[in-house]
Amino acid sequence: MSNLTINADRLLRRIDELGSIGRDTQGRLVRVAASDMDRLGRDRLVGWLQEAGLEVAVDRIGNIFGIWQNDATAGQLPVMLGSHIDTVIDAGIYDGCYGVLSALEAIESLKEAGFAPARPLVVAAFTNEEGVRYSPDMMGSLVFAGGIGVDEALAAVGTDGSVLGKELERIGYAGRHQPGFLKPQAYVELHVEQGPVLEREGIAIGAVENLQGISWQRITIEGQANHAGTTPMSMRRDAGVAAARVIGFLADRAGASPTPTVATVGTIAFEPNAINVIPSRATFTVDLRDPDETHLREEEAALAALLDDLAAGAGVTVQAESLARFEPVTFDAGIVSLIEEIAGAAGLSCRRITSGAGHDAQMIARIAPSAMIFVPSRGGISHNPAEFTAAGELVAGANILLGVAARLAVD
Repeated sequence: MSNLTINADRLLRRIDELGSIGRDTQGRLVRVAASDMDRLGRDRLVGWLQEAGLEVAVDRIGNIFGIWQNDATAGQLPVMLGSHIDTVIDAGIYDGCYGVLSALEAIESLKEAGFAPARPLVVAAFTNEEGVRYSPDMMGSLVFAGGIGVDEALAAVGTDGSVLGKELERIGYAGRHQPGFLKPQAYVELHVEQGPVLEREGIAIGAVENLQGISWQRITIEGQANHAGTTPMSMRRDAGVAAARVIGFLADRAGASPTPTVATVGTIAFEPNAINVIPSRATFTVDLRDPDETHLREEEAALAALLDDLAAGAGVTVQAESLARFEPVTFDAGIVSLIEEIAGAAGLSCRRITSGAGHDAQMIARIAPSAMIFVPSRGGISHNPAEFTAAGELVAGANILLGVAARLAVD
């Protein structure tokens, strides 16, 4: 079985086909969670799972599983491979989808080759990883791992006022299984890097050893609206200026940090939002990430201290609301080493790497040994139609996933 490879044409064809499903009238890929577009993608995935002879199961949060088991593997904990197929708005075709379809391809290729696993193999497609329509992101895997209750998640209200549970029912993916009904022996997720490191260094495979912690906050600064021409600078309570100080502070601090800290202000809104009126309110989001929990807490504390200083000295009031908080994840050392071993045996360059983005693997790591495999992303671009990974790189990553899965399924 050492020379076993995937069916490259089948994998690439499916990636392209799924990437064509869920386009709006502008041609944008908008397969956001539990939407009509998502239903179309789910239906096609389920069709492929069934064509491969896998047992299809859906849990209450809408996670889809394709299960390969037989009498010999019954009762054994499964090896789970997967990711997600929901997208952001105006997405590329690889993020998440590549991992799910490569998982299917790996299992299908093993079946066709007469491979005899000692435990079941499972494809997983988790609900609402992106978090575009419903919060929090990585919801399906978080619920599956017991991080939040399924009823709480199903009650989530979307950006369009919809309720997730009702939408899953409407599109036909409110499953009967309780989340977590399949406890994996191990979980492996293949993904495009979504960053520039592998391409820049000319490395074929990333063995992901850890994942950054994430802290999301919404900051609201209240000042006082006043005339832009008649109010002296020294007498202003300018919420806009206060917000700018926070943004500059975050950028300067992260840029000077000796750790891989990153800080992003991705949304901002002023009120009354008029060119000749001093802003009375500034509302913006802060995204802080670091692979070390101690460092992440230090960055959160520094931000909180700055906000206290602003409130004391700038004539404004400040409110900080936590939107999401995930601790950094260290992946299973044995699986990370196995990825390196399989890549080396295939003659592929490999390096250990940190994931800067959140993934379903960080949630499943709470309940099972887990790790990730990365392949290069051209220009480090993702969440964008320009997202691209060359066919040969996609196939190489899927073959590493196949090799890892085969070893985990017999060890």
